[in-house]
Amino acid sequence: MSTKNIQFLILIASMALSACNHRDELADAYGNFEVDATIVSAESSGILLEFQVEEGQHLDENASVGLIDTAKVDLQISQLDARIGVTYSKISNIEAQIASQLQQKENLKVQFERVKNLVASGAATIQQKDDLEGKLKLLDKQVSASKSQISSVKHEVDALNAEKRLLMLQRSKCNVVNPVAGVVLEKYVTAGEMAVAGKPLFKVADLSSMFLRCYVSGAQLSDVKTGKEVDVAIDGKNGEMQHFTGLISWVSDEAEFTPKIIQTKEERVKLVYAVKVKVKNDGRLKLGMPGEMRIGSND
Repeated sequence: MSTKNIQFLILIASMALSACNHRDELADAYGNFEVDATIVSAESSGILLEFQVEEGQHLDENASVGLIDTAKVDLQISQLDARIGVTYSKISNIEAQIASQLQQKENLKVQFERVKNLVASGAATIQQKDDLEGKLKLLDKQVSASKSQISSVKHEVDALNAEKRLLMLQRSKCNVVNPVAGVVLEKYVTAGEMAVAGKPLFKVADLSSMFLRCYVSGAQLSDVKTGKEVDVAIDGKNGEMQHFTGLISWVSDEAEFTPKIIQTKEERVKLVYAVKVKVKNDGRLKLGMPGEMRIGSND
């Protein structure tokens, strides 16, 4: 290779190194993009009969995406409905009994009035009158007791209905519902597998905005505060940077050692503060992508 060519290559390398150094001077912090993801777990146990979830799929909020076997809880609800029906029939029987007692009372009242008149004329004894009066009082107690039985049975029905509502709630938890609109990041199970209450089914996140998690030194803290707009940049084509407007949404109040992702041992032992910068995503930002933050002037 000629001396002229070697000199040219050295010049190009020097320019590239200068550009890199200039870029490092401009950036105040470096980090990676992340999102606040939601892990959706099963709320009941059973075979996962249906599961319409695929990684990369966009799901609407409150969309029904799966069904866990409901056979057991359906059987329990049917058994409870039968018990409620039997209990209601008790009320009907007691009401019929009360009606019979009231009719007996009316008949006794007629007899009592007749005997009372006969006693006045001497055709009947006071004992006969007292016997009928005692029977009337007994019927009153029986009617009162029967009405108390109805109240008790109604409480029993209320308890059974409450138990049914609980079972219906358990049944509703067999429906797998996506809680937030977003994109499926990970899928942990497939249809036909056993779902266990509390076991994760999939992870979903809203990718319309992301967070650049980066770290700043204590000397930079005076320029960093929540709500401040900053410049966020990512690598673009031909070495050019693509810029976004970011908003500082969180600043750690505790210092920590620089994360191990920093390459050099010297940098890792420095104390820094974590910062999250919210950036609206137009589709160019990806999870884990590196980014830079430029703080700019202090407000």
